[in-house]
Amino acid sequence: MGAAGSKLEKALGDQFPEGERYFGLENFGNTCYCNSVLQALYFCVPFREHLLEYYGNGKSIGDVEENLLTCLADLFTQISSQKKKTGVIAPKRFVQRLKKQNELFRSYMHQDAHEFLNFLLNELVDILEKEAHAVKSDPETSSPPEKIANGPKHAQANGVSKEPLVTWVHKNFQGILTNETRCLQCETVTERDETFFDLSLDIEQNSSITSCLKNFSSTETLNAEDKFFCDKCCSLQEAQKRMKIKKPPHILVIHLKRFKYIEQLGRYKKLSYRVVFPLELKLSNTVEDADIEYSLFAVVVHVGSGPNHGHYVSLVKSHNHWLFFDDENVEMIDESAVQTFFGSAQEYSSNTDHGYILFYESIGASNNKS
Repeated sequence: MGAAGSKLEKALGDQFPEGERYFGLENFGNTCYCNSVLQALYFCVPFREHLLEYYGNGKSIGDVEENLLTCLADLFTQISSQKKKTGVIAPKRFVQRLKKQNELFRSYMHQDAHEFLNFLLNELVDILEKEAHAVKSDPETSSPPEKIANGPKHAQANGVSKEPLVTWVHKNFQGILTNETRCLQCETVTERDETFFDLSLDIEQNSSITSCLKNFSSTETLNAEDKFFCDKCCSLQEAQKRMKIKKPPHILVIHLKRFKYIEQLGRYKKLSYRVVFPLELKLSNTVEDADIEYSLFAVVVHVGSGPNHGHYVSLVKSHNHWLFFDDENVEMIDESAVQTFFGSAQEYSSNTDHGYILFYESIGASNNKS
């Protein structure tokens, strides 16, 4: 990486961003799913800043029992405080902790980057919530924090009686969907809200993110066996249902459902469909019908023809430059190269590098850290 690192520094020259670090991550036997997501999260600046602030506020390894959050904060701090501008770091501690925490990631088999991202964000929220409840309960009790965090008080805190805690993970990634169901008999509309950290979209050949989002919010008729129980009619009725985004997130994460279970084959197949993802995205399927603008800053790419093998890399935008991260290797790429990861217009193509998880930040939101 020494040569590659100096090549990157040469390529950026005077434009190398002040205080920025571009480090590859060592692969510990099929841990590219982890490395690619960590790079995307590292260059999600509001998330990185919150994490470094958390670490700086005395939540360092010595103060608290090691967990996935302390390991991640430690890794990000290690990268950001390197004297060199480029190089390679081994995320050994983080990977060990991840494997210890979840048996799903223990084997050396090919893992799913989206499953990992989901697990990580939910785990970080759990840790932050437990810490907050432990702090709240501390003055009233002499029990150690772990007992409080896992005890009945914690369960009650997640119950109906108390407002759920909004952590900085929620502030960055959480959006709210509303599920509208209209009874076709009495016209009553029932709304149910649900939170999300990412949107998983079905994909079609030669489509775009905008069309996938439209399909996600399209109206579906519930009839025959799928009739809806209307509380007003007190019976099963035909209804129309649709999903809309009630509260768009600060960071919009879109997961393209590239792995589909094919009944006839009895297994999963990778869909190499060409799905265009724009550098600037207008989110229009919101409840308010106001267009929210987002800018693409990272893409996790799945390389390979099938779901059970292959490789993950990531593309990252940092200070208006696009970079390509492939485990230990980091290189500059041209913005126009991003479109080579849209997918294949034909089913059998030599190009197997396809965008899988997209990270967008709402424009004008990067200055908002709260």
